[in-house]
Amino acid sequence: MKKDKPGCDNATCMFCRLCVPEWKPAIQAHKQTYAVKKGGLLFKEGDPVQGIFFLYSGSVKVHKHWGEEKELIVRFARKGDIVGHRGVGNTQFYPVSATALEPVEVCFIPLGFFQATLKVNHDFLYAMMLFYATELQESEQKMRNLVNMPVKGRIAYALLLLSEKFGQDEEGNIDLILSRQDLASYTGTTYETAFRTMSDLIQEQAIAVSGKSIAVTDTAKLQAYSQLQ
Repeated sequence: MKKDKPGCDNATCMFCRLCVPEWKPAIQAHKQTYAVKKGGLLFKEGDPVQGIFFLYSGSVKVHKHWGEEKELIVRFARKGDIVGHRGVGNTQFYPVSATALEPVEVCFIPLGFFQATLKVNHDFLYAMMLFYATELQESEQKMRNLVNMPVKGRIAYALLLLSEKFGQDEEGNIDLILSRQDLASYTGTTYETAFRTMSDLIQEQAIAVSGKSIAVTDTAKLQAYSQLQ
């Protein structure tokens, strides 16, 4: 990572948006803006927690080791999202890694200042509580899917979720460049199985693929596959 003077507009992420105006000078004094290249690490699983990252631009995958030399992608983050918050707790080690999927800009907030902000800014504290609750619900849903849902259902559910979160680009594709390996890691399957399943969904005209770009063309069909039986 390298420091980059331009960046945060003090309005994109909820950290700046929800803090009281009197706290803004303190934010300016403590935050640091970084540019991270594609494939670069924001932080690594097992590292001591230094602080919290708010994405100003670009997208990031949050992932952890799963078995021998395998990776499980926990979530994808986009502009305005928070990463690094999973390390806030008693152990204060990052339980996951965060890797840039494209060039990104991040605002880094040191841990001590982040904790002080929670104590002073009640609107931000409330928003963080709701954020953690939503993350817990999504994690529980994903765990149920991994245990109970067949691969096609998990992939269908993942594509619907990513389409909703990232929206569509000008060509109607999910606005996230997603490799087959990352999709496999996100849905808890192998590259080969993900590739075969994607091919089936293309033949069924549920999705369309161009390179790493994926478009959802039949939402109802994907919704049917993603229902637990």
